[in-house]
Amino acid sequence: MTAAPPTLLAVFAHPDDEAFSVGGTLTHYARKGVRIVLVCATRGEAGKITVPGMTVDDLGAQREQELRAACEALEIPPPVFLDFHDSGRYERTRHDDPLALMNLTPLEIETKVKAVIDEVRPQVIVTFDPHGGYGHIDHLKIHRATVAAFFSSGQLEGGGPQRLYYTAMTTEAAQGLSRLGRDLDPMLYGVSDDTVAVSIPVAAYAENKKAALAAHGTQMGEESILGRMTPEERAQMERMRLGQERFSIGGTRTALANYPLRGLFDGVPGCEELDD
Repeated sequence: MTAAPPTLLAVFAHPDDEAFSVGGTLTHYARKGVRIVLVCATRGEAGKITVPGMTVDDLGAQREQELRAACEALEIPPPVFLDFHDSGRYERTRHDDPLALMNLTPLEIETKVKAVIDEVRPQVIVTFDPHGGYGHIDHLKIHRATVAAFFSSGQLEGGGPQRLYYTAMTTEAAQGLSRLGRDLDPMLYGVSDDTVAVSIPVAAYAENKKAALAAHGTQMGEESILGRMTPEERAQMERMRLGQERFSIGGTRTALANYPLRGLFDGVPGCEELDD
């Protein structure tokens, strides 16, 4: 058995990142007794309020509470914040904020991620894919810093984390998002089916995931992408997002006995029973 309890560390940039891509997976493993540690690098201070007429005095504080409510919906512990700032996008871009992720070096971010790894000793880490989902600069910064932290943590006692996974969006799913209003090149942002190393069936946790998304109220209003969808488009999105969550391999310190893998812990010493 490994010295630490089975632990999954998920590292993302903003409140709501967790609900879209890994919410069902987090609930799945939480119910199996895995310790879930969700790291959020920022509090989404520069997000766009999508509820017409809503004003918020402190958006970062509001979104922190939304993320805490989302974690409850997903049946996982409260998040860990790295206390960086959201870089924003378009007219909200924070060029002059020294704590905005876009203005930090990857090494500065890696140092904080690695400190969490050292403290919680996860066997498995999950983060953004190399394109950051849809290219957001904060997603790209967190991807790079988390990858670096995985590799630099191999000297930790016990060998460090055993697996690193990226969220994976298939080409078909990217085509679907493009049709729903995301300006994505499916051949750039999507991956081939054989790049997907793990598919987690999450339909059983659909209500958890829907509740987590709803908890992010400032981001899910009428002016959000979800809010502007027709009922037919929303149903299509739910078919894409609520049935399976997919992951590719970012790094491993253990042999892969199967491919595709049966789950995120498949073949990880001491954790095999989690994906039997």
